[in-house]
Amino acid sequence: MNIKLIAIGKTDDKNLQALIEEYQKRLSFYIKFEIELIPDLKNAKNLSEIQQKEKEGELILSKLSPTDYLILLDENGKSFFSVEFANELQKKMNAGIKTLVYVIGGPYGFPEVLYQKAQQKISLSKMTFSHQMVRLFFIEQVYRGFTILRNEPYHHQ
Repeated sequence: MNIKLIAIGKTDDKNLQALIEEYQKRLSFYIKFEIELIPDLKNAKNLSEIQQKEKEGELILSKLSPTDYLILLDENGKSFFSVEFANELQKKMNAGIKTLVYVIGGPYGFPEVLYQKAQQKISLSKMTFSHQMVRLFFIEQVYRGFTILRNEPYHHQ
């Protein structure tokens, strides 16, 4: 199985970017993981929230394959404890899913078309985080999930 994270915009903070790269490197021992960044929309200030969501949605859809299993990182999605999330990853691997695609939306969230296409929504927290920090938190949780599945000492309960 492959895991892809799609996100809008680049990570500006060099410290955050270094940590993201560190966890990507760690993940490479377990699974093929990639991050695909969609550039921020040009002239976004001239667009309404709905127009911005729709344009971002079109760009996200253009990055998907028909066989991808789409999961939106959404504040209204299902929350997991880390062990539960690890078990979800295992279920997806057991189901023979080729590519899991997780998406972090833009500042206004997702358009309806993406909600309709998604097979699942998950929430990392009830709190709001910057989109750049969510990337790090998500990648760390995927890494944590694989260490849990392998009974490695990274996760403590």
